[in-house]
Amino acid sequence: MWDDFNRDGGRYGDSGWDMHDGLGWGGWVFMVIAVLLLVALVVAVVIALLRMASTGPQPGAGGARRSRAEEVLDERFARGEIDEEEYRRRRAVLRPG
Repeated sequence: MWDDFNRDGGRYGDSGWDMHDGLGWGGWVFMVIAVLLLVALVVAVVIALLRMASTGPQPGAGGARRSRAEEVLDERFARGEIDEEEYRRRRAVLRPG
């Protein structure tokens, strides 16, 4: 049916590929930008999902505080403010089990 319409001199021309001629340059530029934005969005979502999957489960509020406490303890030991015995004792308190 479509081929018959085009052969008969339908309003879209003879080839059937002339449907988008009415867009002009502005329309084509808009379509190209829209496709590029869609591709960028898909890439950003994939990257975000991969980052979340690679980091594993995020610690809750208590886990975040414990992690920061361990960092402070490590820093104090590195600066020589506490000795190894105190460091191990406090580390054991922060990491039960």
